[in-house]
Amino acid sequence: MDIFLSTQDRKQIIQLPIVPAEFKIPSPMSHETFTTINQGDIKLIGRSGLKSLTIESFFPVREYPFSRDRTYKGWEYVEIIESWKRVPVRLIATNTPINMLVVIDNFEYGIQDGSGDVYYSLALSEFKEIILETKKVK
Repeated sequence: MDIFLSTQDRKQIIQLPIVPAEFKIPSPMSHETFTTINQGDIKLIGRSGLKSLTIESFFPVREYPFSRDRTYKGWEYVEIIESWKRVPVRLIATNTPINMLVVIDNFEYGIQDGSGDVYYSLALSEFKEIILETKKVK
């Protein structure tokens, strides 16, 4: 599996050089619970909530044989992701059905050992484009 992030127009694409060992995507629902006089608590099924995920890995500053991509080095990835904080981003994980539009909720990065590699935690959440219905007035 490879993980790609890109701008919506695909003018700028990055492949994460080091794929995390795991990540999970919660898929919440917006159910509501009401208390009634005769039946006690009842639950009404709601709509889907926004999916989210956090990717934790590192951006290498040197070449490793297990790197998936060598286009950029360490801090260059940080600069690119920082520039995407106010726009929707496409997340694609190959060999999975994961292909979603997301926004960056939090991006934490820094150095944690003597390697110089940039370790990061990237929190993303689903971005749903607003689609408005238009109706004709008769």
